[in-house]
Amino acid sequence: MTINVLFSASRRDWNVYETELLKAFAAQGLSVDLRPTPRSAPRDDTPTHAPREVDYLICTPDGAMADFSPFHRTKAVLSLWAGVENIAPNPTLTQPLVRMVDPSMTEGMVEWVTGHVLRHHLGTDRHVLDQSGAWRPEAPPLARERPVTILGIGALGQACAEALQGLNFPVTGWSRSQKTIPGIDCYDGAQGLSMALQSAEILVLLLPLTSATENIINARRLAEMPKGAVILNPGRGALIDDADLLSALDSGQISHATLDVFRIEPLPSDHRYWSHPQVTVTPHIASETRAPSASRMVAENIRRSENGEPLLNLVNRDAGY
Repeated sequence: MTINVLFSASRRDWNVYETELLKAFAAQGLSVDLRPTPRSAPRDDTPTHAPREVDYLICTPDGAMADFSPFHRTKAVLSLWAGVENIAPNPTLTQPLVRMVDPSMTEGMVEWVTGHVLRHHLGTDRHVLDQSGAWRPEAPPLARERPVTILGIGALGQACAEALQGLNFPVTGWSRSQKTIPGIDCYDGAQGLSMALQSAEILVLLLPLTSATENIINARRLAEMPKGAVILNPGRGALIDDADLLSALDSGQISHATLDVFRIEPLPSDHRYWSHPQVTVTPHIASETRAPSASRMVAENIRRSENGEPLLNLVNRDAGY
């Protein structure tokens, strides 16, 4: 039996994903009629599926799909993004929602996080940017002497924690619900957050964005961190109160912030983060969904659904992730 799949994203995404999705469906032995929405289609005459015909909907938060109510037959909405805060609250969405957890995305995040943790731990900027001829033989501490805290120890956070642990960093993790990871000190709840921050010489933010996590890094929480700590944010821009972070940077409470995500993207050229000497901006490159591996995850979930197996990475709509 043919499975009708509708793709709702940008035209660029359709051009990237069409071939990879068809390859992934074939590898799973699925007979799929994959079509784009008019917005995704490369030409105005490209055939599409009517909502009443759609078995599965593949989408991105910027795919302009605002009303899910006509999709009565749809068994699942499969997001190509890890973040689903722009989809999950939609009151018309009654179908199961799946977020993207892509092995390549995890690899990219681990590489970005470990790279920047090591950069700040070793003081690489000081040597790279100062080639004045001054000889300053100041050795950094060992990794085992540099505590790192990760807020958000889901799939991405746990992978980063384990990679840093493998480099001998003492790693603390915090999440809203209790977690147990061998070798990682795990905390949860408001009191646990304070405890996790108190030792964080390097703080990594990998929380989902919800009403409970927006502005979670604010003046109060910044003051709980060791003076001179470093913040890395490859998670969500709105996890940080920008004004409070800039104030903490100006005072020296925080010595540096390396930021990959922002409330407005692209980050406006006149934003103070660009000019602040203690801020590094990277343009949302920490972790990118790769079409080949993401397509395999989509195909696997459709296969599971068609065989009555539970969906992978199903979103808890109440929690928002």
